[in-house]
Amino acid sequence: MGLSNGIPFLDLVSPHVELEAEFTAVFHKVLRSAMFIGGPTVENFEREFASFCDARFAVGVSSGTDALRFALLAAGIRKGDSVLTVPNTFIATTEAISQADALPEFVDIDEGTYNMNPACLRQYLETQCDPDRRTGLRISRRTGRPVSAVVPVHLYGQMCDMDAILDIAEEYNLIVVEDACQAHGAKYFSAKDKTWKKAGSVGVAAAFSFYPGKNLGACGEAGAVTTNSEQIARHIKMIRDHGQAKKYYHDVEGYNGRLDALQAGLLQVKLKHLAQWNEQRRARAAFYGQLLAPLSESVILPVEPSWSHGVYHLYVIRTSDREELQAHLSSRSIGTAIHYPIPLHLQKAYRGLGYRAGDFPVAESVAPQILSVPMYAQLQLEQQESVAKAIGDFVASRHSAFVMSAGI
Repeated sequence: MGLSNGIPFLDLVSPHVELEAEFTAVFHKVLRSAMFIGGPTVENFEREFASFCDARFAVGVSSGTDALRFALLAAGIRKGDSVLTVPNTFIATTEAISQADALPEFVDIDEGTYNMNPACLRQYLETQCDPDRRTGLRISRRTGRPVSAVVPVHLYGQMCDMDAILDIAEEYNLIVVEDACQAHGAKYFSAKDKTWKKAGSVGVAAAFSFYPGKNLGACGEAGAVTTNSEQIARHIKMIRDHGQAKKYYHDVEGYNGRLDALQAGLLQVKLKHLAQWNEQRRARAAFYGQLLAPLSESVILPVEPSWSHGVYHLYVIRTSDREELQAHLSSRSIGTAIHYPIPLHLQKAYRGLGYRAGDFPVAESVAPQILSVPMYAQLQLEQQESVAKAIGDFVASRHSAFVMSAGI
C-alpha cells in the first residue's frame, strides 16, 4: 500500500495482518451460516455502530454514496429541490444529491478548517434567495428551485461548526443531513447544549463510508446511515432492499443497496479498535504539528478549533509550491495525495450548473495548495520525522534558491 522501502501514504496491510485471525473467524462464521446478506451479523454491527456514534439507529448499506442518497430520500428531499453543500469535497457528496433527484448548489468554505463556512451559508440564503411565503422555504435565484436541505461535509475527519449551521437551518426551514464519510468518531462541542456531540448524531441523519481507506474501513465497499429518527431508519431499511416492507411486498420503489454480512462482520471486529486508532491519529497529528511548526511561514498546517475533536482521516498541509513539494517527497519515497485538486463547481461534470471561476474564492484558492501527507494509526514516529525532514529540506532549498536569484 505504498512506495517500496519508503513511507506509504496509507498502510492498509498492517492492521489487517494484526487482526487476521479474527477476520478469518468472521469469514468461517458467515460461510457456515450461509447468511450472506443481512441477518444477525449485520444487525449486531448496526447496533454497535449506532452506539459508537451516540445515535439511536444505524442502517448498513452498500456504500457511503448510497448512505447519503438514502438519507436524503428518507429525510424528505423532494424531486426538484436544491440542496446546499460545499465545492471542496469528493464528488460522491453531489452525486448523492443528484441521485436523490435534487440539485446541488454550493456555498464557500472556511479557510482554516476547509469546512462549510456558516457565514457563507447565511449570506447565500439572505442574498441569493427569495422567500416563498407558502412553503416557508427560500427559492434560489440561480435555479428557481426551493432550497430544502443542507449537507455539511465533515472533511478530513473534522466536524463543521454545527451550532451555527443548525441555527441557520432552523431559521430557514432546512433539513440537515451530515456527510460524515470521513469523520468516524469525530466530536463537536455544542456551546448551545454544553456537551460534546459525535459525528452522526447531530443532523436528522448522517452518512458514513466504510471504503477501505477510511478510519473505519471495510475490505470492500460498505456504508451506513445513522439517525435518531425511527421513521427515517425504517424508511432506509426499505429503500436499501428494493422498497420491501417484507419479502415481495414493496411499499415504495427502492434500490439494491444492502450491506453484506461479511463486510459487517469485519467492520464489527475493527470497530472495537476504532477509538484507539483515532487517538493514535490525533497523537500523530500533534507530533506533525510539533515537527512542522518551525516551517509555519512556508507550510500552512491544519487548524483544529477549540470546539473540535478531529480524528484526522487525512493530514492536509498547504503550500504554494504543492507540485514541487509532492515531487520532492516522491523522490524521497514518501507517498502523498491531493484531496481535492479541482473544486466541484469547476468540474466538467457540473458545467451545466453554470458556475464560473471566482464564484467560491476560498475553495478555489486552497485547491492548488493542499497536499495530504502520510497519516494512519500505525504510522511510526521515525517515519513522521523523515516526512518532516524532507519537507524542511524542501523549504530550505526553495529559500536558498530565492536568496541566490535575488542576489541577497
